[in-house]
Amino acid sequence: MRKVADCRDYPSEMNCTLTITGEEEEVIRAAAEHAASVHGETDTPELRDTLRKMLKDEVPQHA
Repeated sequence: MRKVADCRDYPSEMNCTLTITGEEEEVIRAAAEHAASVHGETDTPELRDTLRKMLKDEVPQHA
């Protein structure tokens, strides 16, 4: 199942609205890179563990 990381779910002074969707490892990698480059976080195993715990399952959109 695809996973979703949504910046709106994380406390931030930037009010970032980025949403990343994909396979779990892709989302973790992209979210960690985004957190480091945009939010000033350090890409550590602990950050990735925190991100992994906050992932949600994608809700399929039906037309």
